[in-house]
Amino acid sequence: MARAAGGLWIDVQAWALRRIDALAARRARGRGLPAHLATGERGEREALFHLRKLGYIVVARRWKNAKLWGDVDLIGWDGERLCFVEVKTRSGRDAGAAELAVDRDKQDMLRRMARAYLRGFPEELRKDVPVRFDVVSVYLLASGVEFDLYRGAFGW
Repeated sequence: MARAAGGLWIDVQAWALRRIDALAARRARGRGLPAHLATGERGEREALFHLRKLGYIVVARRWKNAKLWGDVDLIGWDGERLCFVEVKTRSGRDAGAAELAVDRDKQDMLRRMARAYLRGFPEELRKDVPVRFDVVSVYLLASGVEFDLYRGAFGW
């Protein structure tokens, strides 16, 4: 029962953010924000709530390191495993699989970012933290939002 209530609360939070997104999208059009950036931001928020429903504990969004180029869309715990999550968003499924956009260069950047993030852990814990790299494909369709989650999409 408690899990069902938690899932309902996540649904309420997601609904509220979707309403805020609609307002933000109108403001962004007025400011000239490119549509692909607005789509990506919405996809990241949808993925955040989807992962939370699956039990992930998300600890960081758009994590950056001042010494490195790039960012990690989401970082979270899936049980005992620390997951670095790349989110790819599409407005339809006909444009090709979103996860294919995570090429070798993107994977290398995510590995560098993960090492930098782990340097913030105490040294005695750092080597014992199990790490996984996940990819979430988010499809914003007229019929609703669909997700494909690839746990362990690539390794170290």
